[in-house]
Amino acid sequence: MLPSARRRRPVLLIVGCGDVGWRVLRLLRGRWRVLALVRSAERVADLRAAGAVPLVGDLYDPATLQRLAGLADRVLHLAPPPGEGDTDPRTRALVQALAGRPGGLRRLVYGSTTGVYGDCGGDWIDETRALAPATARGRRRADAEARLRWAGRAFGWRCSVLRIPGIYALDRAGGDPRDRVRRGAPVLAAADDVYTNHIHADDLARACVAALMRGAPQRAYHVNDDSQLPMGDHFDAVADACGLPHPPRLTRAEAAATLSPMQMSFLSESRRLRNGRLKRELRVALRYPEVNAALG
Repeated sequence: MLPSARRRRPVLLIVGCGDVGWRVLRLLRGRWRVLALVRSAERVADLRAAGAVPLVGDLYDPATLQRLAGLADRVLHLAPPPGEGDTDPRTRALVQALAGRPGGLRRLVYGSTTGVYGDCGGDWIDETRALAPATARGRRRADAEARLRWAGRAFGWRCSVLRIPGIYALDRAGGDPRDRVRRGAPVLAAADDVYTNHIHADDLARACVAALMRGAPQRAYHVNDDSQLPMGDHFDAVADACGLPHPPRLTRAEAAATLSPMQMSFLSESRRLRNGRLKRELRVALRYPEVNAALG
């Protein structure tokens, strides 16, 4: 490849290069120049071997982020907020760093959560639904979304927000739905059950790339599959596909007496997400439209 052609390749900075970031890196290797911000120098060799240019920096230490400005024309922000508080200082530090040299950054894609909606009582919702996060975890994500959308307007960035539900994949640490069924983790009785939403990690990575190419400015997108099952039925389907016993069912009162507050928080919000924008605007065709497609 000629040097002039190499310079024309898009340059992407991945912030928070965990499982999904690695999948994005695999999709883009050889086609884009990919930089990856990492907190620990221990990951440098692995990222370099995977085709990325590692940059060591800490979102809690703004001084380590100063060189990020102007390095990339696209940013994929997948770093989670801190574990406490109602705001996201890590996103604030990233915005301040990226704004240090205007004119270079064109697009920023942020991986948020559907928890920003709070409980919707099982209603079907699209991206115009007002945000009403009921947990500190959701409020931190809503704060990050607001900060990035403001930055997009202020600095001329095309900021796209991906609202992501439960991520799964058979090769994802902590994200294999069969493991939950094998553990016998309980779900709610049918009368108390909630609607939950899911996305395969590979489809999420493809949606990230699509948003980096086609995401509209200051636009939110649901990144979820086509499943319409309550949580209990979802895991019953996993069990049936794998020849495993169905998970035990608990009433809400029994679950509250048995499960941790964190576990209960995931059983207290019910919503069904429309994913029309994902398909129409980002032009993502799901490879795993429901969980059985990944288990078959």
